[in-house]
Amino acid sequence: MSANVTEHDGTSPNPPLLGSLVYLVLNLPVGIAGFVFVVTTMCVGLSTAIIWVGVPVLALAMLVWRAGARLERQRVHAMLRTYVATPYRPLPEGMSGQWKTRVKDPATWKDMIYFVLMLPIGIAEFTLMVVSWSVSLWLLLLPLYFGFLPDDWYPVIDNHPIAWVDTPFEALPWSAAGAILLAVTVAMTKGLGTLHARYARAMLGPSARKLDAMRWSTPANLAGVTL
Repeated sequence: MSANVTEHDGTSPNPPLLGSLVYLVLNLPVGIAGFVFVVTTMCVGLSTAIIWVGVPVLALAMLVWRAGARLERQRVHAMLRTYVATPYRPLPEGMSGQWKTRVKDPATWKDMIYFVLMLPIGIAEFTLMVVSWSVSLWLLLLPLYFGFLPDDWYPVIDNHPIAWVDTPFEALPWSAAGAILLAVTVAMTKGLGTLHARYARAMLGPSARKLDAMRWSTPANLAGVTL
């Protein structure tokens, strides 16, 4: 697989709006699950490794987060239309050699770091999406529903209302502001989707050096167990 194919196969320079929105919102639960799993298993495994109990825990954790990274590549491809090549080294014959290869493979530890960092990244992305889309749509549609709001709904800062809307005409400027904010939100959503797609490719995909080497690899060399 060439670098050119990796860059463009199944990839759009600008991920779709809906796919980006859904992906960025889902990054919060994915980040929570990934962070809790990695931190918990690593703490338990390392603290009990001295009595060998932690060794199988660490081994299982490694297999799980590599499998999770494989699912994440598929999620990026499905929602962000960005192909992420599998970065793992081919596994040799024999269980001992396979485990040594997994442990020494930098891609294994990049997968782990990816899931740890997904928690703060997921919180930031989720917050930006929920706040920006809620506020922009709330303002944009204000002329349609302001009549159903209670009399004291006006936004207040330091006990002073900052806006009064009693007629559809008075709501139009706020609706225009919502339209502008919505345009900014759409651009931000697609921009964040693009940035995260590139981040996922950098963390979950092969390095540029490895991609260059893969150009001359045969399909047999690229095939292998990836767990």
